[in-house]
Formats: sequence, C-alpha cells, structure tokens
Amino acid sequence: MTADVVAPTRRSLHGIAELVLAGPQYREVGRIRLRIVGDGFGTLSEPSLRVEGGDLVTGTARIPLSGQTYASLAEAAGTEAGAPEGLYPDGSGVKPDEVITFDPEAGAVILRAFVAGDEALRGFAPGTEPVLWPEHFDLAITLDEVNYGVSSGDGHLPEPYAYVGPHRPREGEFWNAPFGAARTLRELGDADAIQRFFEEGKRRTDT
Repeated sequence: MTADVVAPTRRSLHGIAELVLAGPQYREVGRIRLRIVGDGFGTLSEPSLRVEGGDLVTGTARIPLSGQTYASLAEAAGTEAGAPEGLYPDGSGVKPDEVITFDPEAGAVILRAFVAGDEALRGFAPGTEPVLWPEHFDLAITLDEVNYGVSSGDGHLPEPYAYVGPHRPREGEFWNAPFGAARTLRELGDADAIQRFFEEGKRRTDT
C-alpha cells in the first residue's frame, strides 16, 4: 500500500486520537496519554472510548468512523470534540467540522503497527507502560535518556516506522535519521524484529 493511500486515514486517526479521545479525557481528568487496547487504541480513563477497526467503541455502542465529522463522532459518543488546550504547538491539524476519511486497509496497517509496537516495547522493557501521544500520534517509552517507539508515519517517513531517539546525538551507520535511528515496519516485520531493533539501539547507546 502506497504512502499517499495511507496518509488520509492516518491523518483522520490522528485527529480522532487528539480531538475525540485525548481532548475530552484531558478536560475530564487532566491527562492526554492514550494506550493500545486490544487491536486498537483508546483512553486511559473517562470518557472510556477506543478505536477498533473502523469504529469508535463506547460502553454501549460501536459508531462507524467513515462519513462522520469529528464533532458528530464525539457527540454520538456523548462528549465534545476538541484538542487539549495550551499543551503543545503542533498536532493533527484537523478541525472538528472536517469529515473523517477511513480506508479499512490503510487503517489496518496503522493499527497493526501500534499493536506490534506495544508488544515489542513491553518485551523490550517489561514493566513499562507504552504511551500513545496524541500530539505526534506515536507510541513510545523513554529509558535512560533514550526514546524508543513506533510512529504511524510523518514528514520524515510517510509510513509506520520504529525509532530509537537518544537525547544526546550519536554517530555511525546505525543512526540514519536526524533524531537517531529509524526502520520502517515494512522492513522490520513483526514485534520480535521491532524488539531486536530496540535492543540493538540500547546496546549502541550504552557504549
């Protein structure tokens, strides 16, 4: 699947994470962290919402994403769309009245990437809780001043990728990105391979 096919769905899922999940959660309990839940992602606390496949799942309903605006999706879930206010300068860039675009195949690519990333991070650093950050729409942990995570894609790489981002720049062939090291999930494959990439990054930052 090409990056231009994935991009609209990625932008829409990013918008849902930010406006429909993190924003309402922040206004309710004061935190923006999201998490991987089952085969999708969702809030940590109230309002209890998650994205699964092509639906937003509440405690009582499954609401299709396609054809909704962010505002109508949030309203159907019993909340109000809106990003967390005043916490970060960037984000998805979507507005509440925009129409959501969801391609099932593209959505599956992104959601599988996050699920594999969550498994890899937990295997790599047992006891940690990977966080899905709504501002960048990536899943990450930080250990010993090094960020490890999986991005859904961005201006650096337009497809899902795993990364190792040391706070202090490193040099060498392994470090192939401005922020550290990156490998596409298409290149790495499954959660075990992603975990091995994180482990290699840790060995190289420990030296």
